Amino acid sequence: MIETASEMHVEAARIQQKIKDYLGLRTSDLVFEFSTVDGRVRLDLITINPRHNQAFLYHFETGSDKVDVLKKMLDYVQNSKEKENSYTIQWVAKDEKELHTSYFRAGNIMDALQKLYYGRDMNTITVFSVVLNPIS
Repeated sequence: MIETASEMHVEAARIQQKIKDYLGLRTSDLVFEFSTVDGRVRLDLITINPRHNQAFLYHFETGSDKVDVLKKMLDYVQNSKEKENSYTIQWVAKDEKELHTSYFRAGNIMDALQKLYYGRDMNTITVFSVVLNPIS
């Protein structure tokens, strides 16, 4: 049982490292954004694609505290392949010509698009296709 703030920080850092390791991402390509909503802790896990420097929502969770929400996120990261579909989205950023391809795990197409549009105005990206990938 975690009793001190110091123990909580150490445990939170340990779980964050597990998530990074599991996803195989560099620290600079993954953002843990914590906020408080209605007395609960919300964690938005954001990935940054180094090729086109765009940030996307990987997943969000809510919990009673930072460690609780990180444990839920680790569980999601380790089990999302069995629970959610894989989508490929092709898109172009406003004022650019290059077509980008991004991949998302989501329960449905709308959730995949919400992850793509996370934190940005919908008018800044033009989506050309959303494809549900075959189950491998």
